Amino acid sequence: MSLRRISAFVFVMIALLLALTPARAAAPQRAADQKLRVFFFDVEGGQSTLFITPAGQSLLIDTGWADNNGRDADRIASIAHKAGLNHLDYVLITHYHDDHVGGVPQLLSRIPVTTFLDHGPNRELTPDVSGNYDAYQKVLAAGLASGKQKNLHLKPGDTIPIPGLKINVVTADGNVLAAPGTGEVNPYCAGLPTYPRDTTENSRSLGTRIQFGKLTLVDLGDLTSDKEVALMCPANRLGTADIYIVSHHGWYPSSSPALVYALHPRVAIMDNGALKGGSPATFKTLRNSPGLENLWQLHYSVEGGQTWNGPAEFIANINTPQQPDAGNYIELTASPDGSFDVLNSRTGATKHYPAK
Repeated sequence: MSLRRISAFVFVMIALLLALTPARAAAPQRAADQKLRVFFFDVEGGQSTLFITPAGQSLLIDTGWADNNGRDADRIASIAHKAGLNHLDYVLITHYHDDHVGGVPQLLSRIPVTTFLDHGPNRELTPDVSGNYDAYQKVLAAGLASGKQKNLHLKPGDTIPIPGLKINVVTADGNVLAAPGTGEVNPYCAGLPTYPRDTTENSRSLGTRIQFGKLTLVDLGDLTSDKEVALMCPANRLGTADIYIVSHHGWYPSSSPALVYALHPRVAIMDNGALKGGSPATFKTLRNSPGLENLWQLHYSVEGGQTWNGPAEFIANINTPQQPDAGNYIELTASPDGSFDVLNSRTGATKHYPAK
């Protein structure tokens, strides 16, 4: 048999063997890759929090402020690109105050967004808030007309379909989740003061409960204490959470004991600014929260002062308002078993929290 015929015979036999070999499942993803990453951006007392799943899907909650030479949009887009994202799957707008929705137009000039999520029409008809809402609607209209974007209005009980995450909407447009999460009476509702009724967009915040494996996070935007009580009393509708993203930048009209103590978080993360949020009353509630291991802050709070601010190792930005701001962030990396790490980008140090 010639060399050419032998080569052809070998090739045919190899092809036949491959065809007859049972297909093998794709190798399981490495354990090191099965991580949820959450970035808490320093947007100077606004909010912007980016979730990236192990499969690379993304959810950004709020976009920080407008203007400031694109400062907040730059900080968000820079990390998103470094994390390998070329677009954002979802951007959730909790409400229409400028420190939450203001950055949308600048963000869109830096990274595309597939779907915007919000609570529906603006209810606070002041010139400032109406202007924020109109600017948001303008870019939405352009995206919808191009066919490149979607906009969904969410209500309590809805879910956000991101594979690998279970995301439940628990508050929106002044309404709260109807069905109790545990059915248990919340003991921390007893003896509460009567909180004033909030009529701003804060009380209409689109709040979520986010689960990744055994890990649970709660983010309620700027929800005020009157709505927290409606959500958590007399029955606890949320159960407990490992991570509490401190409402309203740690400002005193939010984070009532009825909410915080019932959530029983291991870790709280406060997206405050140096001069915005971080009220002593909120620090006190968090410090007294059963089971809280650590409070992480995006900024040293001038209002909190030395009495209430935590150790420097848990604060991403410790500069005074007169000093240049480095825009340091906090990053949480979580495993499906419920363990997680928190990184302070200022120090480069990480703290590990084992699964419980």
